[in-house]
Amino acid sequence: MTQPRRRRRTGSDLGSAAPRRTFPVKGAVRRAQMITTYGVGGLIAVDNESFIISGLDNADRSWSRHEAKTITEPRLANLLGVSHFRLPPASGDESEDGVRVKRFPWWQSCSKCELLAPYKDFASPADKSVCPTCSDNPLVPSRFVMACEHGHIEDFPYWKWLHRKERGEGASGGKCGGVMRLRSTGTTTSLRSVILSCSCGVADMSMEGSFRQRALGDLGITCSGRRPWLDAAPAQNCTQSPRTLQRGSSAVWQPVLRSALSIPPYSKDDELTRTVLNNREDLAGFTDPEDLRRAVRMLLKRTDFDLNVVTRLLEDAPGQDSTLEERYRLILRGEYDSLAAGNATEVEQQDHDEDFVCVPPKAGLGLLAPFGLTDPMLVKRLCEVRALTSFTRIVDAQSAGPAHQAPLSLQRKSWLPALEVRGEGVFLRLAEDRLRAWERDTQAAARISELHANHTEMLREYHAGEGEPHPSPASPRYTLLHTLAHVLITEWSLDAGYPSSALRERLYCDDDMAGLLVYTATSDSAGSLGGLVAQGEPKNLTDILESALRRASWCSADPLCIESRATGVGGANHAACHSCVMLAETSCEANNLLLDRALLVGTPDDPNLGYFTRTMDPAM
Repeated sequence: MTQPRRRRRTGSDLGSAAPRRTFPVKGAVRRAQMITTYGVGGLIAVDNESFIISGLDNADRSWSRHEAKTITEPRLANLLGVSHFRLPPASGDESEDGVRVKRFPWWQSCSKCELLAPYKDFASPADKSVCPTCSDNPLVPSRFVMACEHGHIEDFPYWKWLHRKERGEGASGGKCGGVMRLRSTGTTTSLRSVILSCSCGVADMSMEGSFRQRALGDLGITCSGRRPWLDAAPAQNCTQSPRTLQRGSSAVWQPVLRSALSIPPYSKDDELTRTVLNNREDLAGFTDPEDLRRAVRMLLKRTDFDLNVVTRLLEDAPGQDSTLEERYRLILRGEYDSLAAGNATEVEQQDHDEDFVCVPPKAGLGLLAPFGLTDPMLVKRLCEVRALTSFTRIVDAQSAGPAHQAPLSLQRKSWLPALEVRGEGVFLRLAEDRLRAWERDTQAAARISELHANHTEMLREYHAGEGEPHPSPASPRYTLLHTLAHVLITEWSLDAGYPSSALRERLYCDDDMAGLLVYTATSDSAGSLGGLVAQGEPKNLTDILESALRRASWCSADPLCIESRATGVGGANHAACHSCVMLAETSCEANNLLLDRALLVGTPDDPNLGYFTRTMDPAM
């Protein structure tokens, strides 16, 4: 990462073979972290300093100087309205590019003299953060920041918090003429021990109570609408009440991600897919195949394309009035169809560089039928593209409406940051006949209706702006699939040696879809050497399922856990806790919501509630 510094230019080095650095280096992070942890608008601590990641407005020069690698995933690009994706710059001593950062928070304090002031008032030497009057003692960035649910962020208003009991022009203007200091008494670990004082004689004040939801609003402190991650961005008019947050809190920055698997036939010919999707409204009017072929040939200016792919793309293309969620479901539908069909015949005729290799097992077919599952598909290779589209503060990224999502740039870009990861997985489907019979059970439907109502209310609470909030996906089959994926990930992490953070779930649920993919698409090598595929062989998977269901039938928090109703955030869980089915957030696509292990194994009062109850050995 690099921090902007003014210098006199003697010429342009953007096109030179060995460009000179124009900014000082301030630490290094992995590429994956620039999408999931330290993306645009996020805060990062480097040594004793703190910075905010700059927006993408000036990223064209820094991101393409040394390694202008682009990622093409036409279906995802079409969904998000961009032409391509870019990989974040690499960090390291040999890298000539970098991600721009700005110092934030601006307020700093010295642990020796206890002075609390803006960074410029310390007059630190260039590119350093030290207190010159205390023998270059390192400054401490403010522990507290102020943010709102619309993504704005700024320094905590220390002066107003300390002088809140004063009245008059001086108090409102923040010009008492005194010098503020910040100290910790060390008597307790609470905010009561963090003391603010001022040389103007105002009574000392602790930070206790500053995290109360209405603490700042009750003092008349409003959000200024500032967006320090965007260069020269004007402050927005914001009516949200600001909140106090810890600088390192996860609530300060949460990424809004979209992802897609690279699947054939769309990944076979990116140019064809992109052309058809960009011109789908015009091409959809052709009813004669030859007329359609001629139209596509004129657009592509070549003849070597598969007309069946064109037809399939047009059939799957969304309408003009479709929402983002409706279009994203079409991406999932394409993945589901490809995973269910596999490409064993095609792979035999292709080289070993395929991004997608999905084949059925060669032995043990039918072993999963007693569990109400179809034969698994072994995904020996897959490629996933994860794109960062925006971010949120305070509110959950998955339930936040568009009004809560902060932009990555002031001007809309033709690209987005993304990460391309490769791995392997196991794809499972529920047997449709048995699933529909189980769904007709009124007890299961009634149980899930509570989850749906609670989750809908939570989505409505976080939604802002025009339109309706995201519909809740809560249904008996979705909760069943979701909980099953969690118990499988837990079992593989315990018995097969995979860290749970290396495994992820991807759910395919609709009126005519009921499948799940557990995969190892990570940026490191964990589980990428065929280990998970081996666990997906029917004989191994049967043992895994029996063990996973046995574990799910009992929790160390029982009977409290199994009898729980409306637990978790917003009451969007039933029988689920961290002792049984909850996972790390990196593995779950629904933020550990909409889980209920009773749908797997039933309850002591109603064992028939579980989908797998009739499969389980009573001795379990």
